[in-house]
Amino acid sequence: MLTDTDVEAAVKNGAVRPREVYESKGCRAQCGNCVPGVVCLLRQMLRQGRMAVPEAMHAGTGMNAVV
Repeated sequence: MLTDTDVEAAVKNGAVRPREVYESKGCRAQCGNCVPGVVCLLRQMLRQGRMAVPEAMHAGTGMNAVV
């Protein structure tokens, strides 16, 4: 079973597809019941990662990123 922590770790290591998340844990989707949850977490974490980049670029400049 994959947890949100597993998905987060996979994203930090470059995963951008559900298959890559499963591979990072050495498993694969068998029945497919967990796939929607993994996809949801993956999308959420990828969105958060994109939003963090502009904020980090403007850190200390007095500028706020508009996303």
